[in-house]
Amino acid sequence: MRPFRFGVALYVPGSRADWVAKCRQAEDLGYDVVGVVDHLGRVAPVPALLLAAEATERVRLSTYVLNASFHNPVLLARDLTGLDEFTGGRVEIGIGAGYVRAEFEAAGMDWGTPGRRFRRLVDVVTEIEGAFTGRPRPPLLLGGRGDRMLTFAAAHADTIALTGTAPGAAEGRLALAGSAALAERAAFVKRVLDGRDAELNLMVHFVRITDDRRAALEAAHQLVPHLGVEELGTLATVLAGTAEAVAEQLLRTRETLGVSYFTVLEDDLTRLAPVIEKLR
Repeated sequence: MRPFRFGVALYVPGSRADWVAKCRQAEDLGYDVVGVVDHLGRVAPVPALLLAAEATERVRLSTYVLNASFHNPVLLARDLTGLDEFTGGRVEIGIGAGYVRAEFEAAGMDWGTPGRRFRRLVDVVTEIEGAFTGRPRPPLLLGGRGDRMLTFAAAHADTIALTGTAPGAAEGRLALAGSAALAERAAFVKRVLDGRDAELNLMVHFVRITDDRRAALEAAHQLVPHLGVEELGTLATVLAGTAEAVAEQLLRTRETLGVSYFTVLEDDLTRLAPVIEKLR
């Protein structure tokens, strides 16, 4: 099995001092990857990662994940090659097809069909792969839920990110996939990889380290009302319980789904820290 990796996706804008402090805190807490999201109203990914590189020494730096439709492929490849050079090769490139229609409309961009958004992503990946011809390409992460996206990721990505979400997330709502649905997607990825080795990543959407697991799951139910409390307790995307219990849950997820790289959102930066310490 692959060793664990832990990432945090940062997104809250703030001062230079605030950003530097968050990045250093993530490194000090044992995270392996500092990622930056690509959403309107959040931090700009490339400058944010460049400052993160200046503030830290060890962590990898990830675009988690770029919306392919927001970027001209040629210009994005230029920016990412420069970012890779200026960070000493610590960059990991994460790319997705985009899923929040309201953001496309706010940016004055055509939402289009799923097929069109997928083709935009293919164009971006092709351009990036070409930009790194003759030199090492940063690790590439591709994430999604559908067959077409995951099949493409299996052919091109070093890391495949399982979203762990259900279709309702496309409307900007937190809609988590059930355990059976996530297991089916992980099994599909294994089939389409056809023996090729790739790391699997999963976004964890809720973390509470507590002795009162039931209360934590009831709090999660308020955020994800379409799933019952008992079902939430079975999800790999919900971590609730003592640090020891959550560590055991992550070990089981790695064994059953093959996921070894877990990412949490900025709100859960400090919450996962005692679990990371135990799994080291």
